Formats: sequence, C-alpha cells, structure tokens
Amino acid sequence: MTNEKKTKRLVVFGAGGRVGRAVTAEARARGYEVTEAGRADGDVTSAADVARLAAGHDAAVVAVYDAQAAPGAFFPAVGRALATGLPRAGVRRLVAVGLASVLPTASGAPLMDTPGYPQEWREFYAGHAAGTDALRAQAPAGLDWAVLSPAGDFAVGGGAVAGGYGFAPADAASRISHADFARAVVDEAGAPSLHRTHAGVVPA
Repeated sequence: MTNEKKTKRLVVFGAGGRVGRAVTAEARARGYEVTEAGRADGDVTSAADVARLAAGHDAAVVAVYDAQAAPGAFFPAVGRALATGLPRAGVRRLVAVGLASVLPTASGAPLMDTPGYPQEWREFYAGHAAGTDALRAQAPAGLDWAVLSPAGDFAVGGGAVAGGYGFAPADAASRISHADFARAVVDEAGAPSLHRTHAGVVPA
C-alpha cells in the first residue's frame, strides 16, 4: 500500500501556441505529466489520431486553430473528432479554449453582435461557435466537457498576473493574462465545476 497520489496525465492539443504553452507550464508546475500534441504529432480533426494521442491520459485540453483551413469546416471537424476520439481513449474530461466573441454578454446577446464589435473576423467567430455546437451534439454522456475563453481578450504582451480568476459574461473591455487563464483551464481539467457549457474567464 502507498499513500502517494497518482500523477495526473494531461494531453494538450495545440501545446505550441501561447495558450497551450501557458497551460502546459501551469500543469507541470502542479505535478501533472503533460503530453504536448502538435501538428507534427497528429491531426486533431481525426478521431483516430485524437484517440491515439489521448490514450492513457486523465484529461485533455484543446487550444488549436488552422490558418489555412476554413473555420466553418475546421472547428466542427475538431469537435467531432474530440467527441469520438477522447471516449475511445478512455478520457472523460475535456477543456476546450474558445472565443469571447460567441459568449453571451450580460444582456444575453453574443459579444460579436454588440454595437462596435469588429466584424472582419466574423467567419472565424462563427466557425468557433459551430465547433462547440458539433461537440455539444456528438459528445457522449461519458465525456464531460467545458469551453473556456477570456471574457474579453488576452492582455497584450502577456499582461499582469492577478494570481486568481473568476467566471463572468462576455465583456469587450476585459483582459486577462495567459497565466491566469491557464490556472482556470488546469483547475477545470482536474476538478471540474463547469459542465457542457462555455464560460468567460476574468482576472480576480
């Protein structure tokens, strides 16, 4: 018999990006064993590749995009691959990184539909929303997922670290550091409080 706690294993899809790097660093600082999954390791739109890379892990984080792919095709394909591949690998928890643009504001309207919000990337916003819709439609009951995004955006240059965070509706003026956001992601990966929903993260 031993009283040692089993080391948790986390796979991070998109580990090479800013958010992925922050999540990887935060998880390792907490004693997680982290597998960094990038494009060279497999195709996140392939359920078979997702299952292969996720096998043996307790939870998964996905923070990916493909500048060469149509957002309306890429993000739903990712959602479907995760919904199929993660359960096949025995992974029961997923935290996906989304966009504040599609998150409801305090009024209930999506941030992207509020006056003055930039519209030149609307195709990208809609693609992210479609990805979450695909995940919601196809994830089996055994896959507990949540989507997190900044309530507004990430702070330029990384931003000041508050050391804490909270959840809030979308707010275009809100800014959060990558480090504080990573705390929320790792917390939700290891000790879920949000289930099958999209939440905005603010510094606290």
